[in-house]
Amino acid sequence: MALSWNEIKSRATVFSKEWQDESREDAEAKSFWDAFFDVFGITRRRIASFETPVKKSDGKGGFIDMLWRGQLLVEHKSRGKSLDRAFDQALEYFPGLKERDLPKFILVSDFSKFRLYNLETNEQVEFLLVDLYKNVKLFGFIAGYTTQIIKSQDPINIKAAESMGKLHDALKAVGYNGHHLEVYLVRLLFCLFAEDTTIFEKRLFQDYIETKTNTDGSDLAHHLNSLFYVLNQAPEKRLTNLDESIAAFPYVNGNLFAEPLPPAQFDSKMREVLLDLCALDWSIISPAIFGSLFQSIMDAEARRNLGAHYTSEENILKLIKSLFLDALWAEFEKLKSNKNRLLEFHVKLRGLTFFDPACGCGNFLVITYRELRLLELAVLRAGRASGQQVLDIQTLINVDVDQFYGIEIEDFPAQIAQVALWLTDHQMNMKVSEEFGAYFARIPLKATPHIVCGNALQLDWAEVLPAEKCSYILGNPPFLGKSNQSSVQKVDMQLVCGDIKNAGLLDFVSAWYVKTARYMDLCRSGALAAKGSGANRGEGAAPTIKAAFVSTNSITQGEQVGVLSSWMLAQGVKIHFAHRTFSWSNEARGKAAVHCVIIGFGLQDVADKVIYEYDDIKGEPHAVKVFNINPYLADAPNLVMLPRTNPICQVSPMVNGSKPTDGGNLILSAQDMADLITKEPLAKEWIKSFAMGDEFINGVARYCLWLVDCPPQTLRSMPEVLKRVEAVKVMRLASKDTTTRKDASAPTLFQKIR
Repeated sequence: MALSWNEIKSRATVFSKEWQDESREDAEAKSFWDAFFDVFGITRRRIASFETPVKKSDGKGGFIDMLWRGQLLVEHKSRGKSLDRAFDQALEYFPGLKERDLPKFILVSDFSKFRLYNLETNEQVEFLLVDLYKNVKLFGFIAGYTTQIIKSQDPINIKAAESMGKLHDALKAVGYNGHHLEVYLVRLLFCLFAEDTTIFEKRLFQDYIETKTNTDGSDLAHHLNSLFYVLNQAPEKRLTNLDESIAAFPYVNGNLFAEPLPPAQFDSKMREVLLDLCALDWSIISPAIFGSLFQSIMDAEARRNLGAHYTSEENILKLIKSLFLDALWAEFEKLKSNKNRLLEFHVKLRGLTFFDPACGCGNFLVITYRELRLLELAVLRAGRASGQQVLDIQTLINVDVDQFYGIEIEDFPAQIAQVALWLTDHQMNMKVSEEFGAYFARIPLKATPHIVCGNALQLDWAEVLPAEKCSYILGNPPFLGKSNQSSVQKVDMQLVCGDIKNAGLLDFVSAWYVKTARYMDLCRSGALAAKGSGANRGEGAAPTIKAAFVSTNSITQGEQVGVLSSWMLAQGVKIHFAHRTFSWSNEARGKAAVHCVIIGFGLQDVADKVIYEYDDIKGEPHAVKVFNINPYLADAPNLVMLPRTNPICQVSPMVNGSKPTDGGNLILSAQDMADLITKEPLAKEWIKSFAMGDEFINGVARYCLWLVDCPPQTLRSMPEVLKRVEAVKVMRLASKDTTTRKDASAPTLFQKIR
């Protein structure tokens, strides 16, 4: 267990007095550093070695005074010697170290003073021995209190996912795959994070692998399975003669390590990859982002565009701030000086529940949990300022992961979502520990997030979370237009929206709006039935649910509005706030951008409705208070334009354009066209420009093979073109649609020409 900052400061004062007169490097330096680490409650020999041999930059051999691989290099001098020279000497050792062993910090000392260099920020701090107690937080990385700011866009997130991807591929290549592989990687992820954030002792997991397993990796899987078993055992249930290296691991609980797994198999390269993963600083990896990144490691194709589809924190905050966070902070600001009302507000935070019925890897839930814990921390600060006694910090923390609910259709992301919430919980516990000077952790795990693996459109949401207990629904359900839905998804749409006229026109995301409205009505019906019982969830009234979803802006345009919004309005749904069209993207390489809206709604009306306008879809919004928000996200009455077959004035009718139905074989990107002409110069005559909606809106160049008048003998003289024509025929013959199979007889032509 990590020491509190108060205890560390006390030990630092004692240490400074004990060593204030020492000056002999050779005689006492090792004892000095053993005692220094003890200030932070760390046994030096557990993590760092003296006199590590290494080849210096000049090719000659040397010895590092002390090395904590991957973290800290110490160079010690006798009192009065140059610390500049000590730093230069430390740098000379770098060429002889493996990349994963390169330190993040250099610490030089002459007994009387310290100088700490942060190599990642290029900052240095120098202070006297007597002032160590004032500067102990500089060494948060030793005590387990990370001093770095977690950044969602940090390249280390990408690096971690890429390295884990290598391990995934290697395990899959030897036949270890499917559910077992997914659970295996989630467990390794937890262990990697745990040893950098005080859940485990420093380097406990890495040292176990380095010292207890063979370098060829032959016994690594056996040791990991033994470790997974021990992590699931309470201390009193463990064997009494366990090796101390494995007995030192804490009991984790939470069922994370409960499922028996078949042993995997490693080799020397796979073992090195795992050790490289151990060398990363997992304390600065954001749980809010690694979920989506680790989901992508399961798909080698997706990994080529790693980071393209995760949701940035900035965009998640747009939704949760508008839905509830800004209102909660405003409420807190009004009552923070009133001790009694502050206590009531704190109780209210514990009573809130959050439900993401398409949670993926839990990004929305993780950010929501983090923000709720930050608000709770502000409540605790205000309570302390008002004279509240802090006797036991554990009794003061109310907000927990069991307030969070989610549904995810795939197993691996569902597991990641649960683990990401636990890891976020631990990071926030470290913030509380730092704030109050008392160590606070929730290990063994007791509270569990309620993440259900299943099809959200087939499940009864009330079985996941009773409607009357739900506070907020949030998330970004799948973006799929009506023409891109699979046969299974069309069945799900029929199940949810089958009683809505013209539901076949709706995007897939619409099903979540419909289910949410029905779930809200279930809550309202239950509230009416229980009226007078006095039951509430801390909001001072019968329970009501507020919701907000990110959606493609297509549901606020065209014929979909007449279908979805007419039904929603008939159920009594009111739009509370809306972010008009903006670019839903992130800063990762290969980033994906979609034009989206955020719609916040509920069955109850609200006085302060807000539309967030974007002058530039990539810019920042400005809020406009409005009287009403209609289905087109305009400040106007709830009028809906219904579909009609004839224009209202003398204009050309709008019809569908030409339709290839070719499996992508007649359509060419600019690069495809260039490659085809290089191989087949004759094809140039038969290539035309071709634009569909995406190309028209975004100005993208696209082409097609237009073979309407191409003589058969000319086609036969172009084998590359002929391959594409044959592929069209095969694709159409395999179709379930009778008309498409019939059109396989004319594979040189678009199916529909207009």
